[in-house]
Amino acid sequence: MNLKEKLKKGQYNEIWQEYCGFLDLDIEGYMLIQNRLMLEQIQLWSQSPLGKSVLGSKRPQTIDEFRSMIPLSTYGDYANILLQKRDDMLPAPAIVWIETTWEGGKHPVKVAPYTKGMLDTYRNNLISALILCTAKEKGVFDVKSTDKVLYGFAPLPYLTGLIPPSLNDTIGFEFLPPVSEAVKMSFSERNKKGFKLGLSKGIDFFFGMGSVAYYISQSVAEIGSGTSGGNKKSLFRCSPQMLFRLIRAKYRCKKEGRKLKPKDLFRLKGFVCAGTDNECYKDDLEDLWGIRPMELFAGTEPTCIGTETWNRNGLYLFPDACFYEFIPELEMNKSLEDESYQPQTVLMNEVVPGEKYELVISVFKGGAFVRYRVGDVYRCLGLTCREDKTKIPRFQYIDRVSSVIDIAGFTRITENSIARVIELSRLPVQNWFAAKEFTENKRPFLHLYVEIAPEALVTSAISKEILREHMEVYFKYVDNDYRDLKRILGIEPLEITIIRCGTFEEFRLCTGKSLRHINPAPYDVAELLRIQDSCYFIYRGGSL
Repeated sequence: MNLKEKLKKGQYNEIWQEYCGFLDLDIEGYMLIQNRLMLEQIQLWSQSPLGKSVLGSKRPQTIDEFRSMIPLSTYGDYANILLQKRDDMLPAPAIVWIETTWEGGKHPVKVAPYTKGMLDTYRNNLISALILCTAKEKGVFDVKSTDKVLYGFAPLPYLTGLIPPSLNDTIGFEFLPPVSEAVKMSFSERNKKGFKLGLSKGIDFFFGMGSVAYYISQSVAEIGSGTSGGNKKSLFRCSPQMLFRLIRAKYRCKKEGRKLKPKDLFRLKGFVCAGTDNECYKDDLEDLWGIRPMELFAGTEPTCIGTETWNRNGLYLFPDACFYEFIPELEMNKSLEDESYQPQTVLMNEVVPGEKYELVISVFKGGAFVRYRVGDVYRCLGLTCREDKTKIPRFQYIDRVSSVIDIAGFTRITENSIARVIELSRLPVQNWFAAKEFTENKRPFLHLYVEIAPEALVTSAISKEILREHMEVYFKYVDNDYRDLKRILGIEPLEITIIRCGTFEEFRLCTGKSLRHINPAPYDVAELLRIQDSCYFIYRGGSL
C-alpha cells in the first residue's frame, strides 16, 4: 500500500510512524540502525571490484576495522571508475547516474551512481521532509494526493530531478508546470508558467533552492499584475476564489503602497528549500510567502540526508541514508594546512554541542562512496531538543569547507579555478587571495584581493572596474555555474580589492606565514589590511 492509499484510508498515525518515527529514537537506537546498515554495506563494498581495488586482500569484519583500514576519500579517488560509469565495479547495479558540478575550469562534472535501495531510501526520506514541512506539532500534518507543487529545482540528471518521479510513484502530486513540459522550458519560462498555473489551480507546496526560490518569488508581482495581454487572459482562467483573492490583494497592496507578494495570492502548506546559503534567504522568503521555509539537506554523493522539523531549529540526519562520521574543526584545519594529514573522526554518539565538524559519509544500500569527505561543515546544536522532544543530535549547516567558495548553491570556486582565470586573463596579478563575504542584506559574494605587479602600475592604469570586468569574462569562460549566477539570478558575484604593492611580502615578514589563497583566516585578512593601511609601511621591492 503506497502513501496515496494510506492517506485515502486516513492512516495518519501509521504514516507518521513510518516516515517520521526516527525522531522518537534515542542515541542508542539511532546507533543500532547506523551500525546494522554499515555492517551490511561493508560486506557489499568489500566484495565489489571497487572495494577490492582499495582493500586488496584485507577483509574488515567490524566497523572499527573498516575505519582503520580505509583512509578518508574524496571524489578524485573514485573518478577513474565513476566518470566512465563502470557499473561492473560497483557494490550494486546503478539504476540512474546523478550529475553535479565538480570543479570549474579543471573538472567540469562529477557523477554518482544510485542503486534501487538508495532510490527507495531517497524517496522515503523525501516524504519524511514533505510531511514535516506541513506539521504544526508531532503527529499532526496536512498532505493530500491532490496537492499542487510549484517546482523550482533543476531537472535530471541533477539530484533534484528525482523529486517528481519519487513523489509520483507514491502519492501523485501535480507539479506546476508538468514535468514533461518543464524539462523543455528555459528557467524563466518554467517559472512564469508555474505561477500562471498556480493562479488558476492554487499552490500548496514550493520546492526550491534558497537563492532560486528568492528569485522566483520576486517575479510574482509581474505574473499577477495582469498588465499584459497574456496575463489578462490568465486571469480569466483563475478560479473564482483565486480571482477574488487577487483583486483583494491588489487593493491591499495599493493601499499599503507596496508590491504584490506571493503570500497575498497563495496559502502554502509547506515550503522546502535546499542548497547552500539558505540562511541568507530564509527571512526574506518567510516575508514573501508568509511561511518559514523548512531546510532539507541533500547532495549528489550523500543523497537526501537531513531535514528540519516543525520548529525549524536544526537539521536531523536520517539514520538510514549514510553512516556518519565527523571531523572536528581542529582536525579539519590541520588537514587543510597539510593535505597528507589524515584527520581523526568521531561518530554521531560522540559529537559535542557547539562544535563544528566536517561531514564524512559512507553511503548505504550499495553506494560507491565510503568514508567520503562531502566538503560540508555543520555545527552541532544539541544532543536533545525539548521543543521537538527528541533525543538525537541536531545540526546547523554552516557552509562548504574553507577551501571551496560556494555562492548561493550555484558555483564552487577553488584555488585551481581562480588560478586558471588569472592565467588566462594575462593580467599582471602578483599575489592574491579570495574570500566568501556577505553584503549588508546577507547576500554572498566572492571578494578577490589582488596585488598587481609594480611595473604594471607604472606603465598602465589598471582600475578596479577594468580588472573586475576583465576577470569576469574569464570566470564565465572557465565556470558555467558562475555565468548562471548572473544570467539566472542577476547576482553580481565578484568584488575586487587592489592591495598595495609589497603588502603580501610585508605580511609574510611580520607574521612568518603566507595567506591561504582561499578563505584565509579572518584575523589574517585583518592583519594584512592593517599592514597595508599602516603609515609605517615601506615597499621593499623598490620605489614607486
